[in-house]
Amino acid sequence: MNLLFLGDVVGEIGSEFVGEKLGGLKKFYNAEIVIVNGENSANGNGITPHSAKYLFSHGADIITTGNHCYRRREIYETMDREERLLRPANFPEGNPGHGVCLYDMGKCTVAVINLMGTVYMEALDNPFSTVDKILGEIDTPNIFVDFHAEATGEKKAMGFYLAGKVTAVFGTHTHVQTADETILSGHTGYITDAGMCGPELSVLGVKTEIAIEKQRYHAPVRFTESDNSPFINGVIVEFDQKNGKCVAIERLVIR
Repeated sequence: MNLLFLGDVVGEIGSEFVGEKLGGLKKFYNAEIVIVNGENSANGNGITPHSAKYLFSHGADIITTGNHCYRRREIYETMDREERLLRPANFPEGNPGHGVCLYDMGKCTVAVINLMGTVYMEALDNPFSTVDKILGEIDTPNIFVDFHAEATGEKKAMGFYLAGKVTAVFGTHTHVQTADETILSGHTGYITDAGMCGPELSVLGVKTEIAIEKQRYHAPVRFTESDNSPFINGVIVEFDQKNGKCVAIERLVIR
């Protein structure tokens, strides 16, 4: 079975490009399930009911998020209602939404876990302890983790920690695709960062001149998405649904 994972979708440009290309990608790669990180899918940051609905309607089966999951308050009700729209599971109890989705595909069940790192990010619950608790409650070998984290070392550590325990670990958040896709312990697919879906000639999706101004002068600026041509970053994973073993992982760059 094949699973397609797409990195952080940035703004309307990224969302529309994903909407344009996703159907063809699913067909070409024979992907039976699609996970998309949509935490930046709304213009100006965050995710809205509109941007989530757009991604679902164009082929996303499950949407993961990250540190911007609560940027827009209008998403709270949708997060509570829609079990396929995830936020990091290690946010404290009492927050809206779900950190885990059990997706019934008929011939098998796929579990998707959304986690967030804590190095150089918010002081959430420990992601390692959180995932241990979740794994003890899941009764399927087909488990995929979106680990939304800043530090490559934390992502690598999580990959090795979950080697043999889950089908794949996809790093997100930095918007720059890494070239280290591999299979850990002969079982777990891994990539430090899947990249982003949005304007390629940009600084993580933002207009270059604005990002340069911010870093050069350290003065407040309003980030605006670049209007340059978009691309898609992601990975395709082939796995054995009987035992949850990843048998192949391939990086994707679609221009």
